[in-house]
Amino acid sequence: MRLTCRVNGDSQVVDDIWPGESLLYVLRERMGLPGSKNACEQGECGSCTVYLDGTPVCACLVAAGQADGRDIVTVEGLAAGEQLDPVQQAYLETGAVQCGFCTPGLIVATHDLLARSAEPADAEIREALAGNLCRCTGYEKILDAVRLAAARRKEGAR
Repeated sequence: MRLTCRVNGDSQVVDDIWPGESLLYVLRERMGLPGSKNACEQGECGSCTVYLDGTPVCACLVAAGQADGRDIVTVEGLAAGEQLDPVQQAYLETGAVQCGFCTPGLIVATHDLLARSAEPADAEIREALAGNLCRCTGYEKILDAVRLAAARRKEGAR
């Protein structure tokens, strides 16, 4: 089958897709977008989180055929060229990136949270990121990154 969709603002066409092939596999292996990580393949860890028509989803659980005609934004698509998204920058500055495997999914989840809540409380942050597992950071630096990104968004809105 042919997959036609928009990825990070660009039209994409990929031929010879098996309908059961995961969106994650297509993004990484066929489109050359390695940002979303392949970890659990069961939607449990959140490492492969992308936006599908504006909603965060685990790309490992979406069949490629389900993405036909839809809009996808990956962690790569959050940046504006060489300019990192404020969430991406906050993760770097606070040391929330260690091995980096969980980072793309956490960044997309944080981006989504801050689009919905400008000043999330810690409990709201924890709930929003609950579907993303990290084995390296202990989560405190991740919380620092979310707080920093929220503060910078607030400053930029003034």
